[in-house]
Amino acid sequence: MSNSQEIRLGADIGGTFTDIALDVRGALFSTKVLTNYTAPEQAILDGIEIVTADAGISISDIDLIIHGTTLATNALIERRGAKTALITTEGFRDVIEMRTENRFEQYDLDLVLPTPLIPREDRFTVTGRISAEGKELAPLDIARLEKIADKIVEGDFGAVAIGFIHSYMNPAHERQAREILERKVSVPISISSEVSPQMREFERFNTVCANAYVRPQMQDYLIRLQDRLKEMGAKCSVFMIHSGGGLVSVETAAEFPVRLVESGPAGGAIFAADIARRFDINHVVSYDMGGTTAKICLIEDFVPHTARTFEVARTYRFCKGSGMPISIPVIEMIEIGAGGGSLAWVDAMGRIQAGPESAGSEPGPACYQRGGERPAITDADLVLGKLDPDNFAGGKIKLSTDSASEAIVTEVGSKLGLTADGAAFGISEVVDENMANAARVHAVENGKNISDNTMIAFGGAAPLHAARLCEKLNVDSCLIPNGAGVGSAIGFLKAPFGYEALSSQIMRLSKFDASALNAMLGELKTTAEGFTRAGTSGPVDREVTAFMRYVGQGWEIPVSLPDRDFTADDAAMIADAFCEKYAEFFGRAVEGPEIEFVTWSVKAQEVQVEPETVSLVSVGTEVPATESRNVFDPVSGEFCDTAIVERSDLKPGDSVAGPAVIVEQETSTVVTSPFNAVIQHDGTILLVRKGLAA
Repeated sequence: MSNSQEIRLGADIGGTFTDIALDVRGALFSTKVLTNYTAPEQAILDGIEIVTADAGISISDIDLIIHGTTLATNALIERRGAKTALITTEGFRDVIEMRTENRFEQYDLDLVLPTPLIPREDRFTVTGRISAEGKELAPLDIARLEKIADKIVEGDFGAVAIGFIHSYMNPAHERQAREILERKVSVPISISSEVSPQMREFERFNTVCANAYVRPQMQDYLIRLQDRLKEMGAKCSVFMIHSGGGLVSVETAAEFPVRLVESGPAGGAIFAADIARRFDINHVVSYDMGGTTAKICLIEDFVPHTARTFEVARTYRFCKGSGMPISIPVIEMIEIGAGGGSLAWVDAMGRIQAGPESAGSEPGPACYQRGGERPAITDADLVLGKLDPDNFAGGKIKLSTDSASEAIVTEVGSKLGLTADGAAFGISEVVDENMANAARVHAVENGKNISDNTMIAFGGAAPLHAARLCEKLNVDSCLIPNGAGVGSAIGFLKAPFGYEALSSQIMRLSKFDASALNAMLGELKTTAEGFTRAGTSGPVDREVTAFMRYVGQGWEIPVSLPDRDFTADDAAMIADAFCEKYAEFFGRAVEGPEIEFVTWSVKAQEVQVEPETVSLVSVGTEVPATESRNVFDPVSGEFCDTAIVERSDLKPGDSVAGPAVIVEQETSTVVTSPFNAVIQHDGTILLVRKGLAA
């Protein structure tokens, strides 16, 4: 169990800013530093210097550093990974290019499929075959593998991925191939039976290719980071947050970097889940808007929704199926290119568009005056009065309203006959509507009504847009927690040590083999607990999940099962659990078809102390404003005199009536005219729709 007296630091590298959060025995210190693309670790070191100085401690006093990063994601999206060779079973060379029979745009006759991560000339095949039951049908061709090893050395490859058919049932051939290659090849070798031991070769092959592709870069980065931290005087361990929301060692992260692809957003979901638990809110939609993307996640009963597969780098209007599938445990969320740095433009039909291209930190939005000439969302927010040009990022970055207006007029206004103000409002409305649509779709895909949720907004840009988003989604309340501007980094500090181990083992319930199942689950439990114990010696919880379906169906549903050894008599209990879960998903179970297991999961996670809960307070004593400025009101469609309030001046029970802007160092909360802001016991801001407070 985590020691509450520990000094912990969370570091989140984003596309625009690197966020640092330092918890000194309950006191929080945080900062935002522009991300350094050339040397990403430098931004972390700069941020650590700032927060340790503010806290009056030395870096050597820090007990634990937890890190999440978008570097793996960006390397996949921008195709900046190592030259990678794929070795696969003869006849399966083109699986990653042929993909599946599903078309993400069914009626587009000119459909262009995404380019595979590894080109055909770098994909090699070898004879040898494992059956779907895990039996060897043909031995591995060792002579052929040795020739392939020579080609890899001659071709100056930086990494190797091995993916054989049915290796999730029997990894012997993949392990043998790795041993043979390691005699001649000195680059990292990833095998699919370790990276993603799940059925469906397209997803599994893609995942092992992605892992190999980013592995050299991530290994080099993590080594540099640890070396630089030691040079600064750090004596503590560094752990990474993975896409499933748990903490793992740097060594594990370096071996399986594909598990870091959604690490930053996972921290944000953990942050929101912790807030939901503290206020005892069962249905939450988290809204994380940073400099490059916006992420939306559903949280029920204080637990974020999870999945076993997600997509990176969707290429066709963000359509599901148009990206690179990655089959690893992940906190499920929808992500769109809508951040403060997302660039606005006008398409061929005269419509304002926002993203997915981002100005990032280099050169940044036009108002940063760092060379950016195209307008970003931040430029629109500045022109609309939401931001103070002299107090952005605590005054560390001076913004130019003139540069923002010029860029907006040049790229948007002049093409549509709009003033800078009108074009800025159009940009803001487009990005807010895009985010609202994404939230609606995500909720519908999960069978939920988005308006039934309380929103929790965080990230540097989210509090600027949250109230307007609530208006569009008919959501009546929204929480802006303390530290919202660095929410994901704070989430890292609250993440448990944990790991989820998976294995596909197809078995019909009518042929239930308890002893074989217990042996397989025993291996998964050992694996999951082994990774978890690398960071904690306290009590650990385990969750066992079977992914099951009716025989003949294409996809499975998750069924939670007890964490114990099974007996032959448990078949009936498992059948009942499946039917109950199936009815929950689809309205009723189906009589007649056989039931089968497809994949098993064991999740190990350290036990954490649950916080005390308090109820939200929706009314307060109105605080008169002493300062104001003109801010655009989307309801009236014009600028109006708007109260400006320092968050640090507000105390629990205070209320601020919209329209208002509540400012702090790392973000600003825009309270639109339909809302009031009420300060909770811990300083959290509750935006509540006027007329609903009781």
